Amino acid sequence: MPPPQPSWGGYQPGYAPYPTMPPRKKNNGPIVALILGGVVVLGLGAVGVFAATLNNKVKDTGYSNYTTYSPTYSFTTTTEATTTTTTSSRPSASRAPSTSAAPVGPKAVYTLADHPFLKPNFGANNVSGCPLPAMDYSAAGQDRFLRAALPCIESMWKPALAAANLPYQPVELHIITETAQYPCGTVRPDSTARYCQGGIYWTANAYASERNPNNPNHPGKYLGQLAHEYGHHIQWLTGMLKASDRAQYEAGGWDTPKGLDLNRRMELQATCFGGMTLAPLSHGAIPIDVIRVGLSDAGNRGDYDIYPTKDHGTPQNNASWVDRGYRSNKASECNTWAADPGSVS
Repeated sequence: MPPPQPSWGGYQPGYAPYPTMPPRKKNNGPIVALILGGVVVLGLGAVGVFAATLNNKVKDTGYSNYTTYSPTYSFTTTTEATTTTTTSSRPSASRAPSTSAAPVGPKAVYTLADHPFLKPNFGANNVSGCPLPAMDYSAAGQDRFLRAALPCIESMWKPALAAANLPYQPVELHIITETAQYPCGTVRPDSTARYCQGGIYWTANAYASERNPNNPNHPGKYLGQLAHEYGHHIQWLTGMLKASDRAQYEAGGWDTPKGLDLNRRMELQATCFGGMTLAPLSHGAIPIDVIRVGLSDAGNRGDYDIYPTKDHGTPQNNASWVDRGYRSNKASECNTWAADPGSVS
């Protein structure tokens, strides 16, 4: 039986615009400039970066009562380096040429269904404990609660990324209590939380003021939402977010039928990764009722019929994917990119 429609209202359209993308080429060949903005932020030596947006539209995600990923596109261009050799007449001692090469560090991989992270070997590690403070639903209280949970979450995911030879950096948490500018545009305090370029922008008042008799205030709701947002961080670190952004751009925009399909797959994967985050915490690290509410919260969010834009997946599919991630704790079970259309509707 589908969950009842939410009783809250007043959510406004999303206020995180797509940054402007350069004009598309008219031929059907691949884009010459690759979407490597994550590489730049991760410090992997990209050159000549310029930001650009998909189109002049604003991404209309605020109608969904779920969290929102706000993409920023960056393109990388490279120029050939010119080497000048100067010949000296002075004799020099014979030396063996240096064979040392710059060390190759972890790099994000810009692909989707066949991403190497989506293999059976990778999952969130167990933690022995995760002491969380008593929940205070004020903005300051939410801040304390979320910051106490993040080190546990980071410690669970960091080894999995290292094992997959993928880059890692801690996520940054920003508590939003008034309209503010951020790297992906403008975030309003009455909108849902969103993720952008290594940061979670948490709109504390929006969650504290939710009025849904089937989803009352509870610490588990906040932990579940944080787990979903951290799922976007995993997508960003691995390169799947940038690959998804590029695919939406190639499809003609996020609001095309193909673009919306990709957006639902991206959001539902973050939900599945959120379930994986809750799995290790359920083994005594935190009270089990917090886990249960975190899981059920996912099934109370998504694209209800009253929302005109279907970009996050139905509540039923959100519930299915968070349960799948929780029960398996395997990234391979969160391959929404290869899932049948019905499971990502």
